[in-house]
Amino acid sequence: MPARPRTLTPDRSARHLFGAKMRAYRGSMSLERLAEIVNFSKSHLARVETAESMPPPELPAALDAVFDTYGIFVELYQLARKEIHPDKYRRRMELETQARLIRQYTPQIVPGLAQTEDYARALFEAYNPRATQNEIDDLVTVRLSRQAQLREDPEPDISFILDEGVIRRSFGGPKVMRAQLDRLAGLALTSTTTVQILPFSHGGHGLMGGTLTLMTLRDGTQVAYEESISTGTLLEDVTDFVTRNRAYDLLSASAMSPADSVAFIRSVMEALPDDYQR
Repeated sequence: MPARPRTLTPDRSARHLFGAKMRAYRGSMSLERLAEIVNFSKSHLARVETAESMPPPELPAALDAVFDTYGIFVELYQLARKEIHPDKYRRRMELETQARLIRQYTPQIVPGLAQTEDYARALFEAYNPRATQNEIDDLVTVRLSRQAQLREDPEPDISFILDEGVIRRSFGGPKVMRAQLDRLAGLALTSTTTVQILPFSHGGHGLMGGTLTLMTLRDGTQVAYEESISTGTLLEDVTDFVTRNRAYDLLSASAMSPADSVAFIRSVMEALPDDYQR
C-alpha cells in the first residue's frame, strides 16, 4: 500500500504552495516520468513536492514548460526562496535583484555572489554544525539561486574588494579552496566583474569590522548594506551612502589592481597542500 502523501499547508508557506501546485499539475503523471522530462532525480522531485527541500533554481522554468503554466512556478519560486531568510535580509535580496551596480567589501569570507557550491556548503556547515543535511541543502540552493538571478539580462556590474584573509582562510579543505580561488581569479577582470585583494600590509582602514555592500539600482536609487555575524542594516539615507561610498573608494585605491590580484590569488592556490584536509 503506497504511503499517504505528506500533508502540506499552502496557505502558510510559499514552499508548501509550490509543492502542492506541483503535485496538482502532475496529476496522474508519475514522478519517474516527470524526472525523465525535467532531468532531475525522482527522489529530489519527491522532496520538493513534499516541501522537504527547496526547489533548485532550474526546476521552476522546467515545470512551467512541462505543465504549460505560464510562469506560475517561477513566480512561486521567487517567494519560496526568500522564506529561508529572516525578514531583515529579504529587503536586501529584493534590492539586489534590481541593482545595475554592486560594489562589495568583505573581510573574512568569499562574497555569496562569488561562492562555489562546495565552498558555500562548507561555510554553512561551519556556521551551524547542528544543521541537518536538508537545511544545508536549502541554504546552498538559495545561495546559488541568487547567483543565477544576477546572470539574467541585463547583468549588473559587480566589483569586489576582498581582504587578504578571505583567500587565506580555508573552508572545506585545499580541494574546495583551490576551486574557489580559481573562480575568484576568473572574475577578477571581466566585462561585468572586478576583484581586488587588499593585502595585510595595508594595515587598518575605515571598513574594518564588517561587510559592506553598495548598490545602485536601475532607477538610480543608491543604498548601502552593512552586515556583521548575525545582523544586517540597510542604509537608504543619501548621507550614509555617500560616507560609505567614499570609504569604499579609498579602499579600492589602496587595493591591488585586478591583474595583480589574479597573480596573488594564483600564488595562494599554488601554496595549498595537495592532500585533502578539513
